[in-house]
Amino acid sequence: MKQLRNIPISVLDLAPIVEGGTAADSFHNSLDLARHAEEWGYHRYWLAEHHNMTGIASSATSLVIGHIAAGTSSIRVGSGGIMLSNHAPLVIAEQFGTLESLYPGRIDLGLGRAPGSDQPASRALRRGLGHDGGEFPEQLSELRAYFDPEGAGSRPPGVRAVPGEGLDVPIWLLGSSGFSARLAGQLGLPFAFASHFAPEYLLPALDLYRNSFQPSAALAKPHVMVGLGITAAETTEEARKLATSQQQQFLNIIRGRTGKLQPPVDSMDGLWTMQEKAIMLEKQQYSISGDKAAVKERLQQIQAETDADEWIIASQIYDHSARLRSYELVAEAIKES
Repeated sequence: MKQLRNIPISVLDLAPIVEGGTAADSFHNSLDLARHAEEWGYHRYWLAEHHNMTGIASSATSLVIGHIAAGTSSIRVGSGGIMLSNHAPLVIAEQFGTLESLYPGRIDLGLGRAPGSDQPASRALRRGLGHDGGEFPEQLSELRAYFDPEGAGSRPPGVRAVPGEGLDVPIWLLGSSGFSARLAGQLGLPFAFASHFAPEYLLPALDLYRNSFQPSAALAKPHVMVGLGITAAETTEEARKLATSQQQQFLNIIRGRTGKLQPPVDSMDGLWTMQEKAIMLEKQQYSISGDKAAVKERLQQIQAETDADEWIIASQIYDHSARLRSYELVAEAIKES
């Protein structure tokens, strides 16, 4: 098993808009976190595409990636992910070709096949409702062809991505089920799994990816990044309280609601039903709340289960200073292992 200190760690930023805050505040905090993450040795800083959600500011994902890349110097910056079904592949190739041209050697393109939105937003994005993600492999093939000067057969004749063509922008497939795991394996691409959303599928998806992997020009052997929700603090009691902001957010998702990230509470009792609590606990199999020692111990257990090559960490914490400290403690825990 790989030693914790040898495993790259990264940040998955959902650009939270907190209760009482604005999108401008969110972008300021994201850049501040990215600068600290760079200092603490984090490898990547990824942002996620969501739409029609009042608590997430990263809907124009490529623009926010540019904002973060411009304000940092070495950390890789990318998408975790771009929801390809929302976009023409040519547009994404041009956007990420532009980012790679501006910040060479630092841009990642993580792709998902879900809409990252609800039905009204899907209509507004001109996707329609006749898409189920089944068109994703064809869209992905077209997108990859725009970066490849020899890929004319997979893209419309006479159409080129400028900037984009000939640039090396690493493409990752993201998933919370087996579809993208198998596709990433077959294409020989790196794979990132959102275990903080779908923990029950984590191990089967990793097995499927590794068993279906075919070496490619992009990758010689399987490479897995596992997404984890982590809330760290000086004491486990404090961490568990901070984590109630994320729990309230998940509770809203269960109830079909959206909203800004709420302040932590002393107890979730009275906010959720017993059935909702059971669902939440099931979804938190790979979420960690604790002090540095507890975080390190649980990370060692997860690494033994997954043999992950990288981790990417999401921390939905209301107070910005507490969020910074959480990421700092995680970095310390891994370096000290």
